[in-house]
Amino acid sequence: MTIQVKSVDKRTHALTWCIKALAATLLCTTSSFNAAETVLLDVERDELKFGFIKLTDMAPLAVAYENGYFEDEGLYVTLEPQANWKVLLDRVITGELDGAHMLAGQPLAATIGFGTKADIVTPFSMDLNGNGITVSNEVWSAMQPHIETDANGKPVHPIQATALKPVVEIYKDAGKPFNMGMVFPVSTHNYELRYWLASGGIHPGFYSDNDVSGQIGADTYLSVTPPPQMPATLEAGTIHGYCVGEPWNQQAVAKGIGVPIITDYQIWKNNPEKVFGLTRSFVEENPNTTLALTKALIRAAQWLDENDNANRAEAVEILARAEYVGADAEVIGASMTGTFEFEKGDIREIPDFNVFYRYYATYPYYSDAIWYLTQMRRWGQISEHKPDEWYLETAQSVYLPDVYLQAARLLVNEGYVQETDFPWNTDGFKPATDEFIDGISYDGKAPNQYLESLEIGLKQNSPAVGS
Repeated sequence: MTIQVKSVDKRTHALTWCIKALAATLLCTTSSFNAAETVLLDVERDELKFGFIKLTDMAPLAVAYENGYFEDEGLYVTLEPQANWKVLLDRVITGELDGAHMLAGQPLAATIGFGTKADIVTPFSMDLNGNGITVSNEVWSAMQPHIETDANGKPVHPIQATALKPVVEIYKDAGKPFNMGMVFPVSTHNYELRYWLASGGIHPGFYSDNDVSGQIGADTYLSVTPPPQMPATLEAGTIHGYCVGEPWNQQAVAKGIGVPIITDYQIWKNNPEKVFGLTRSFVEENPNTTLALTKALIRAAQWLDENDNANRAEAVEILARAEYVGADAEVIGASMTGTFEFEKGDIREIPDFNVFYRYYATYPYYSDAIWYLTQMRRWGQISEHKPDEWYLETAQSVYLPDVYLQAARLLVNEGYVQETDFPWNTDGFKPATDEFIDGISYDGKAPNQYLESLEIGLKQNSPAVGS
């Protein structure tokens, strides 16, 4: 289904802005009222079509549309759900879509030529966290003897992959494959699932130039399943678990077919998730349009997090509509309003499960891009060793913090956001952190040192080979 922009033609829209401008002038001359007011850029394109996948982290797009932030910038936007991540990327490349809600790995992979080769860039990071790993009821039952419990008999979180390892070994000993789903080869979900499995001594498999299955030497077999199909695929027994964004982990709980066992917040605290992707040619040909759409998305992200998530209930209602995520509001709200339900009835507070604005969430950090590149190298999607400089140069060719900060400055000047909301003096790198499930430290300025510190994965002198 396609969401058509609110019924207003260009002349009506122009007249509306004239009226708004006149009203603002009158207010300024008759009182001391000083409201925020958008200064319209001379956009090169005012009619745009953006794509998305039916996940709760597409929320900035929906909010920017529903709250009129795109229209405030003089943009007539159509939002259109896509069948899967490959279709979405292909349609951005061909120009059928002007931009899209993308996996953070997609612009990077396209740039280096893993999968589809294309020049995709991003001026805006859409969110932090938001994913989970779910297993079937059968697998959960087999894991439980290996999970520590508290005084009330509830599992102690975070649950380590060491609890899954004996279950995987039972399958291997019986000659049965242990299959798990993820949403795309260069998705956060693939890398988070692999990270968690490897931290517990379970090998998720390698890629190579002549085998892109990602299953070389694997203990568990990971394969692609579109997000909305995850619960049904689990219920059918085709896969034994999966890593996906919301609401598809909570859907498994609601249907009674599976148990979410860990969130990505617990795998890597405040990890970057989606980005807004555009072709480089679009940005170069439409610089003001790019600034305008970035401004609208920043405002939407702020609205989603402001006043301690006070707007989340309204956001849930928006996302539940068929034209957006199309899941029950109760299921979406189970993770988006500050809690997360693991085993049925085991509801725990995770206020930062979805972050859209706090912690400079929307700033496109080079260190975030470099982490994704390290995981591509770790598992063989980058088949040969690369020097540290290559990682930085690749990140700088894809992430556009200068565009982001220009948009932010305009919003500060217009009175919509605060100066302190943005990392004006950053060098593009977050501080080194060890807030991972395995406690290993990651420093984006030393990617090869980081790769060498990971027990399972390719090292400097180990090319990706085999099938």
